Formats: sequence, structure tokens, C-alpha cells
Amino acid sequence: MKRNLIGLMVAAVLAGACGGGQDDDRLTIAVIPKGTTHAFWQSIRAGAERAGQELDVGVIWRGPLREDDRASQISEVEGFITRGVSGIVLAPLDEVALALPVAEAQRQNIPVVIFDSGLKGGDYVSFVATDNRKGGALAADHVASRLNGKGKVILLRYAEGHDSTSQREEGFLEGLASHPGIEILSSNQYVGTDVEGAYNRSEAILSRYRDRDGSLAVDAIFCVNESSTFAVMRVLQDHGWAGKTRFVGFDASDSLVKGLAEGHIDALVVQDPVKMGYLGVKTMVSHLRGEPVEKRIDTGVNLATRENMKDPGIHALLQPDLSRGTP
Repeated sequence: MKRNLIGLMVAAVLAGACGGGQDDDRLTIAVIPKGTTHAFWQSIRAGAERAGQELDVGVIWRGPLREDDRASQISEVEGFITRGVSGIVLAPLDEVALALPVAEAQRQNIPVVIFDSGLKGGDYVSFVATDNRKGGALAADHVASRLNGKGKVILLRYAEGHDSTSQREEGFLEGLASHPGIEILSSNQYVGTDVEGAYNRSEAILSRYRDRDGSLAVDAIFCVNESSTFAVMRVLQDHGWAGKTRFVGFDASDSLVKGLAEGHIDALVVQDPVKMGYLGVKTMVSHLRGEPVEKRIDTGVNLATRENMKDPGIHALLQPDLSRGTP
């Protein structure tokens, strides 16, 4: 009797180790953002977890703290390949450096959905993202309109290797090209991935265009992501320039929405990160379940101003609901 009991216990342990239960067949999706600190990524996470809850799949959220830590993000991808997750949903912080790890996932039969920012090559199921070039063009149109087609403008770039922000930068420059009365004072300066570094670099750049009376001889500034927008807003506030030059940023956070309401920011180009995270996971699950998916999914982009920030659709993008449940 004792021997039979021991045998049953051993059999149960072996069955559990081999994964024979229904729960072991549950899909597990790894979601890897560029970083984890900005409000944008928390909105992505909320959308991804909503999809996981709705579709009854496991969602694991892991990524680097900083958006310039390529080695950390590569390590995350490699770790999930070793772990053998069902699929990976990745926002590559470098369009070239992450291509090899994604190709390796493909070789290991782990499909990858790319979101937010593009990747070189085609070793992925789908690309779920904003039309970032259109976002840059929206900013250009707004600047040109507010300046009546004449003025001096500065573009502050983000960081090299990021496809999403590069597309925004190029869309902005293309949009201004049809306005010969607008002079671009600077368009090749990168301010970097962290707020303090962006503050120092943008302050140094803008100080070159300071008049003798301390005013800023710049009519408009465009920043292409959340951290650089916040850094430049602080520079403008600290030097008494806020509200005296047209300032267009990208993405939303509580601080940036407050800046928009107070007139320190002229406009914000806003994505739909909750929708992006949701569709990233949903697209992966559809693929794993044998359903057809689109190669490119556009999650939308809009321009928020003081005039329209209270409109329900824009308000939802500026201050998204991060609670659980289907969007």
C-alpha cells in the first residue's frame, strides 16, 4: 500500500513537470518595451494586460529602464527565447541591433510582433504602430499655420537608431519644406534619452539663439518624444521663454498636459499607446491561433491643442484610462 502511494506521488510530480494540465497549454506572451519609466510605456502595458485578460493569455512585461540600453533589451529577448514563450511583442530601441535577436526567435519558432518602432528586415509577424511620419507632418502643419508661413524653427532630435522618432523628425522637415518662408535654424542636434541630459543639451542649443535682452530668437520648437518634450518645457520655463515661442511636443503625461493647459506647450502630437499595447498582444494571439493578421496596423495619431483638449476623443488620449478591461 505504501509502495503504491509513493508510486502515485512520483507519477503526479512527473506529470506536473512535463506540463500535462490545461493551464500548461495557456499561451504566454512576452511584451518588451524600449523602456519602462515614461508614462507612454505604462499606457502600453495597460493595453497589453487588457488584451491578455480578455483573451485569457499570460502577459509578461519586462524591459530596460533606459531607452538607450540596447544590451539589456537584447538580453531580454534572448532570455525569453531560452524560456520558450509562445510569442514576443517587441518595441525595438534600435532598428538594427535588435534584428539578429528577432531573427533568432524566428529560427526557434517563436513569432515576434513589432510595435511602436520599426525593425530592419522582415522576421516578424506584424508591425503595430503610429504613422510617425504623419505625426511629424501634423506638427509641421501646426507650426506653419501658427507662424503664418514665416519664422525661425528648431527641430530637436531624440537619439540615433530609433526608427519611430526618426520618422517623426523626417515628417516634420518634409512638412516644412513647402514653406519657403520658414528658416530651420537647427535640425541635426540630438538631445538624448534621459530628461536631465536632454535638459542640459537643449539648454545649450537654445542659448545660442538668445538675444542680448535675454529673449529667445526662435519662433517655434519641435520635440519628438515625451522625455525631450518635458526637458525642453522645463528649459523654457526656467528661462522665462515659456509661452513666448511656439512649442510642439510629442506624447502625453500629466506634466505635459498641464503644460498644454497653461500655454507653455502650444500643441502635443498624441498617439494611442493603450490601443497599441492592446493590438500588439491581440495580433500575436490571433497569429498563434492560426488567424490571418495584417502586416502593418496603424494605431492612429492626432494633434492636441488648448482648443480641443477637452474634446472626449482627445481627452482620452491625453489622459487615458489605465484600468483593466477592454478598451
